[in-house]
Amino acid sequence: MTVITMTKSPIALVARDVASAVQWQHVLSVHLPNEKIVQFADLQSREKAAVEIAIVANPDPTEVAQLTNLVWIQSLWAGVERLVAELGPKAPPIVRLVDPELARTMAEAVLAWTYYLHRDMPAYLRQQKKAVWQQRPYVHPGRMTVGLLGLGALGMRAAGRLKDAGFVVKAWSRSPRQCDGVETFSGDDGLQALLVASDIVVCLVPLTCETRGLIDARRLSSMKEGAGLINFARGPVIVAEDLIDALDAGRLSHAVLDVFDTEPLPESSRFWSHPKVTVLPHISAPTDRDTAVRIVAANIQAYQASGIIPATIDLARGY
Repeated sequence: MTVITMTKSPIALVARDVASAVQWQHVLSVHLPNEKIVQFADLQSREKAAVEIAIVANPDPTEVAQLTNLVWIQSLWAGVERLVAELGPKAPPIVRLVDPELARTMAEAVLAWTYYLHRDMPAYLRQQKKAVWQQRPYVHPGRMTVGLLGLGALGMRAAGRLKDAGFVVKAWSRSPRQCDGVETFSGDDGLQALLVASDIVVCLVPLTCETRGLIDARRLSSMKEGAGLINFARGPVIVAEDLIDALDAGRLSHAVLDVFDTEPLPESSRFWSHPKVTVLPHISAPTDRDTAVRIVAANIQAYQASGIIPATIDLARGY
């Protein structure tokens, strides 16, 4: 009698950073001992055709597209806009990482850099370079309005931290949403109202067709004179040249930028040397490998047991 052994198709790991991919492969294999996790570069042609699940971390979408029989994609990042844009409407279902630890870390960063602007740290840095010993006026948080652009899981958590710190918090989203203790806005008129009222604006919106270029010259001109800006969303949400013009003109006091159109930020970028810009290397909310791998492993184990794909993004909305 011939016994036919059924073999499970491998799970593809597609990541742009080779060193990171090795680490992910190790921890995923530990948490998914019954699965075969294979880096994309190590997949044979027949294996690529058999792959049903891909785990991706900032992948090259052209590599993902070579997995022609994918049933679904699990992202190790919260942002999946490039996959959506380049794979198009026929993309397999995409599951983005939804990790409470990611929201906690982002809220922590929002509060930290809001304090940085609120306590006028850029001005003290300028004074230090000139050996100037001068105290600047203290402004109570209750007299400062922080406007959040984006009221998803990250925005909600950030709003709570800012409220607890005593700031007046307002928030905008594309469609109406509610958040306890926060005045909320939506639509074009709502965005205008929030920008006019905010001393510090924090960008947390996902990058979609609607949010690309959301903060342009017209909207920057609507902001309070001397307001601060923090971008922890995606670089293209803000028109870079328009932002530089607003800073040069004195419309804005300072911008904290953690995300850019091109990353790493090219050495030729004016942002590096601009006196009113703080450049961060995309560190506001890094994926926590320990918590993320548990979430991803649970998603895959549940799928293997039930055949039900975890909650996926809306391809039309982009998130």
